[in-house]
Amino acid sequence: MLAYWEKLLTKSPKKVIGLNSGTSYDGIDAALVELVGWGRQTRLKLIAYRNYPFSVASRQQLAALFSPRTSRVDRLCWGNFYLGHLFATAALELIKEVGLTPDAIDLIGSHGQTVYHLPRPVLVEGIPVRSTLQIGEPAVIAEQTGITTVADFRVRDVAAGGEGAPLLPYVDYLLFGRDAGRYRIIQNIGGIANLALVGGTLRPEEMIAFDTGPGNMVIDGVVSRLTGGRLRYDRDGQIAAVGQVHEGLLAKLLDHPYFTQKPPKTTGREEFGDDYVTTVLAEGERYGLSTPDLTATVTALTVETIARHYEAYLFPRYRIEEIIVGGGGAYNPTLLAMLAQRVAPVPVRRHEDYGIPSAGKEAVAFAVLANETIHGQPANLPSVTGAAHPVVLGKIIPAFGFGRNLPEES
Repeated sequence: MLAYWEKLLTKSPKKVIGLNSGTSYDGIDAALVELVGWGRQTRLKLIAYRNYPFSVASRQQLAALFSPRTSRVDRLCWGNFYLGHLFATAALELIKEVGLTPDAIDLIGSHGQTVYHLPRPVLVEGIPVRSTLQIGEPAVIAEQTGITTVADFRVRDVAAGGEGAPLLPYVDYLLFGRDAGRYRIIQNIGGIANLALVGGTLRPEEMIAFDTGPGNMVIDGVVSRLTGGRLRYDRDGQIAAVGQVHEGLLAKLLDHPYFTQKPPKTTGREEFGDDYVTTVLAEGERYGLSTPDLTATVTALTVETIARHYEAYLFPRYRIEEIIVGGGGAYNPTLLAMLAQRVAPVPVRRHEDYGIPSAGKEAVAFAVLANETIHGQPANLPSVTGAAHPVVLGKIIPAFGFGRNLPEES
């Protein structure tokens, strides 16, 4: 067993697959990377990225897990293993598509699918309990692929008193933060939008990062509901592009208390999911807004909440040289144009400008975090998450007994 771990830890480069299903729960992102080193010596090369969409039936099954009104313990139980199967299938499909076999892959890092996230303490019999739940059973991934798997990255940070998110700032530092001469904002716009400030004189433990509010989540929910499910999102921002922002409704939406809450902070579907979309739709109907106008307004909500957080916490203190956008929102030209206009003259760029697929950034990140875990390297940033101290993230599921994964000695 010791020989197996020694071989894994000393191998360079390692081929690692990262897997992620975000708050939009539209599919599984899978990235295959080559990694040299670990910690601040990490060097990364992207080999391949793919997205494997969930079927309509799978999305319906997942949606039933996210709401306390529809979720049941039996659904949660089999849903965890079912998702593990889907993640394993995605990894195996990616391996096949790039012409490799599973024994060529050294490690898998899987974030899973967040079902519920409660980082603020809830009193249970007088005990303040923080909690978070991601499913997509890693034991199933290891079993079906034969590859050692690291997963469940958030829970150790939450156990240490943190928010369990955002987890990407550590990776943002490794990818973009070692240029000491430039301050950059790394802006992810997935279901939820979050930022990380890197570079300049900031060391990793001094980075600023937090969720700014909804990213694509409210836009997607509004478009899906208004089109009766015919459209799942505003492709290329085409609907918002022909609409007009309703300033009255936008101002009302901006009154949400999350937007004035001070960092560190995280949010999710619990605050900006289906119930929030229902409220937005009711307000849109009260104002008599068309589908394009309401879509434009919630797109402006995403942009305005991002920009206001820059103005409150970053622009007054740091000279920002560029904003690098990733996540699905990077493929929405209307949203990006609104953001560029709002933060001008700071240039807005995409991850593609630096050789990383915007939609695949999180999958790449979990490959990196898995590598950090097996090396025993803490990868949370307490200044970002609010944890009491740095911790090693994730749980390791060894895949012993599968060909080259079989320990050479015991």
